Amino acid sequence: MSNRKKKISDTDIELETDSDKTVSNNDEEDDHKSESEEDDDGEEEEEEEEMSVEKMFAGERLPPWHEQLTLRAFVLSLFLSVMFSVIVMKLNLTSGIIPSLNISPGLLGFFFLKGWTKIVEKLGFSCRPFTRQENTVVQTCVVAAAGIAFSGGFGSYLFAMSERIASQSTELNKEDNIKNPGLGWMIAFLFYVSFLGLFSLMPLRKIMIIDYKLKYPSGTITAHLINSFHTPQGAVLAKKQVATLGKFFFMSFFWGVFQWFYSAGDDCGFKAFPALGIAAYKRKFYFDFSATYIGVGMICPHLINFSVLFGGIISWGILWPLIEKKKGYWFAYDLHESSVKGIQGYRISLAIGLMLGDGLYNFFKVLYSTIVAIITQIQSKGFNSRLPISDDDAPSFNCTNQKISYDEQRRTEVFLRDGLPNMTAVTLYFIISLISTTALSHIFPQLKWYYILLTYALAPIFAFCNAYGCGLTDWSVASTYGKLAIFIIGSLSGLNGGVIAGLAGCGAIFNIVSTASDIIQDFKTGYMTLASPRAMFISQVIGTAMGCLISPTIFWLFYKGLKDVGVPGSEFSAPYALAYRNMAVLGVEGFSSLPKHCLTLSCAFFIFAILINIIRDQVGVKIAMFIPIPMAMAIPFYLGSYFAIDMCIGGLVLFMWQKLNKPNANMFSSAVASGLVCGEGIWALPQAILSLVNLKPPICMKFLSRDMNEKVDEYIHSLS
Repeated sequence: MSNRKKKISDTDIELETDSDKTVSNNDEEDDHKSESEEDDDGEEEEEEEEMSVEKMFAGERLPPWHEQLTLRAFVLSLFLSVMFSVIVMKLNLTSGIIPSLNISPGLLGFFFLKGWTKIVEKLGFSCRPFTRQENTVVQTCVVAAAGIAFSGGFGSYLFAMSERIASQSTELNKEDNIKNPGLGWMIAFLFYVSFLGLFSLMPLRKIMIIDYKLKYPSGTITAHLINSFHTPQGAVLAKKQVATLGKFFFMSFFWGVFQWFYSAGDDCGFKAFPALGIAAYKRKFYFDFSATYIGVGMICPHLINFSVLFGGIISWGILWPLIEKKKGYWFAYDLHESSVKGIQGYRISLAIGLMLGDGLYNFFKVLYSTIVAIITQIQSKGFNSRLPISDDDAPSFNCTNQKISYDEQRRTEVFLRDGLPNMTAVTLYFIISLISTTALSHIFPQLKWYYILLTYALAPIFAFCNAYGCGLTDWSVASTYGKLAIFIIGSLSGLNGGVIAGLAGCGAIFNIVSTASDIIQDFKTGYMTLASPRAMFISQVIGTAMGCLISPTIFWLFYKGLKDVGVPGSEFSAPYALAYRNMAVLGVEGFSSLPKHCLTLSCAFFIFAILINIIRDQVGVKIAMFIPIPMAMAIPFYLGSYFAIDMCIGGLVLFMWQKLNKPNANMFSSAVASGLVCGEGIWALPQAILSLVNLKPPICMKFLSRDMNEKVDEYIHSLS
């Protein structure tokens, strides 16, 4: 599903099964092992047998790959893909903070298909049993489709090309550096770049899942939950979770409908309620009654919520008031607030400094961990052995120095049974790259064909580093690779069209790297649920195709239906779009367009982000829990703290719930949060359609200070 952020798990409980364990069995130690140690080993083996997941399902027939791909699964996937794409799109265009929603499609898929099979059977018709493999196919398809709503750049690089965002930048906004959204070219662009990510790492899937045994925490947790859903106890819990999700879904949806009636104008309705006072409201500190971000706050770790609020206090509470006092000295008096040569330039540049500092630090940290881990893996296998890439190679678990659990043997057997041949994957990547190079040079004439080939040559390397790092840390830095592409291609392209070239190159890298990481993580989920790799790949292809059609269409409805999309200060301001636009301008033009001392302050915050990360890594987990994350701090720098207050309220609700009833909170908090996010998020689509048919809210509820209210009363009295 994560400006792709650190993937946030929908549960705080890290589960572990036999498939995640390997037991050392060194020959020399065996010769000297005591009888007591042998007894302990026997007890451990008995315990592992009892914990075996696959033995619980041993009596069930394993369906072949083509039976896992059912019409009912893809019909449901289409419905859920639309729903989650709308949610991700709204989050993209509001704050840009997108929590992990991977669990919800699996839960809803189980509920709907389980209910479908029961209804059909009660009607007297025969029905194919609903399996965990089919459940995994639904989850994979939906996540692939909704992922396009994020990696497609509708709230970042793609929208940054538009005239609406360019007008806020005032630099390099001539015709050759502008490309307004169009449904046709957006769909074509996504089709040409998104599928490359599916093939870029296919030859390495066995290495990453079986040989290196990468964790992929989000994929592993999703697999555990899908497995548990299909046990009798898990089915009962899933039914209760879905009921809870549905209850809060409808509450959130109708709360969004209720708020809409009072929002007929700018700064109207509950979203403009100055709960902390008029002065705080002007500084973007207020509670806007958003069920969406209360739900997001319940999903995100407390540290994320705190970091966002801390960033808002530092920026809107301290920095911007101090810099505004320098008006006339550091920047001109008569500039519009949205001009990057004025206060907006500081807001954007300092946020970019934090983002780049945090992103590059984590990029090199993950890259270092990846290189060290690869070297360790190679050395542990010996210099004379080769890494098995082909599916025809003997499984690596047949080593004499490893004891393999029943679960791992069973899962590895199924994982190696089906799959796309590696040569086919490499050939398809090459062919699609050539077709895409020709097509993208027509969609974006500013992006020369040799820049596209350079992008596609580097993409598999970036994709491997990102997927490997995500497997180790659950942290995807795909957006950082995209930002690097902005600066590299933008600087090579020059002033004429360099902004569009940089943003288009960013999109290509971003999509490939993000999609490649997602498919390997989904393979991990499929590996642990015995879903066929071939079925997983086909569901990923179908989900990606759905996303390439659904996401641009939903964005088009938002863009045409809601006139304030991309407008500063509005609900749908798309803050990351302006940030990406300014990155592209900096990559092409350099730093000469920034106001006085802006570059110095940006560099200071860049260094500050790196130092904060170094400190976090050195002090240990317990202390690091109280040190803010720079990437999260940067978001409110140009957006404000209103959504941070919503998120902190959600986090506080979860904290109190866990204190009062922790087991209940752990079981149902994700369902409550998902219901809150989904309900109000889905309302955004009917809201856009109502705007398209020119149906506006009937009432404007506005809040005024006492002095302003007296002036309004006097004016009304004078008219009478």
